Amino acid sequence: MARMPVYFVSHGGGPWPWVDGMREMFKRTAQELQALPARLPQRPKAVLMISGHWEAPEFSVSTAALPPMEYDYFGFPAHTYQLSYPAPGWPMLAERVQQLLGQSGLPCRGDPNRGLDHGAFVPLHLMYPQADVPVVLLSLKAGYDPAEHIRAGQALGPLRDEGVLIMGSGLTYHDMRGFGSQAATPVAQAFEQFLAQTVTNPDPEQRRQLLINWTQGPMARRAHPREDHLMPLMVAAGAAQSDPGKRWFLDHALEVDMGSYEFDQVRPTPPSAPSAQP
Repeated sequence: MARMPVYFVSHGGGPWPWVDGMREMFKRTAQELQALPARLPQRPKAVLMISGHWEAPEFSVSTAALPPMEYDYFGFPAHTYQLSYPAPGWPMLAERVQQLLGQSGLPCRGDPNRGLDHGAFVPLHLMYPQADVPVVLLSLKAGYDPAEHIRAGQALGPLRDEGVLIMGSGLTYHDMRGFGSQAATPVAQAFEQFLAQTVTNPDPEQRRQLLINWTQGPMARRAHPREDHLMPLMVAAGAAQSDPGKRWFLDHALEVDMGSYEFDQVRPTPPSAPSAQP
């Protein structure tokens, strides 16, 4: 089984695929997420989703056989509170997550009630609209220690060789007061460029140190007054281990840049077919 890549996606605002006026705003994000399954070496057995919308006192993993919905947004049209993404969970994968984290000294509890928030079901709906790929959710840990979240990702790295797609879902800019303001544009651009340069750093240890010290990046605290939407990137980068990263795509909406990143092993280029002899 080929090793799965790892992704971090800037998931956009609320339930935007179902909101008139927002679908076009995030057109690039929709296109890239719809095309993501074709980038994978094979169909995943499951997706392990780390969303910036779930924080717990300690790492927690969803154990429900059918995760419910979490409508964790406000002020959107009534129909967006009736959305359904009936993907199955996978309790055995949840147990495996707990095992891997526990072996690394990171306690993880099971949560039978946690459902799919919009950081999870928006990307998943675009990637797998038939909701036919199992989904397990992993929380962030309160306190947002970047080194600890990178360690969690490193512990979960073996799942990539077991057919599991690990995906962090957040935003490279997340100041709710800044969205829609032109003053936010240079802030979001500067910090996203720092993240893109960090992700593409060829030295895994340098990449780790830059992420741990993310507050030293340009405009860091203006881009993330609270780093809930940045921590999923830490888990993704940890799961990538020594595999290189790159900017997957860049979207621009609500006056800010939103970066998404891919980590993948260097795959050999298949040999060219021999040319026909005259």
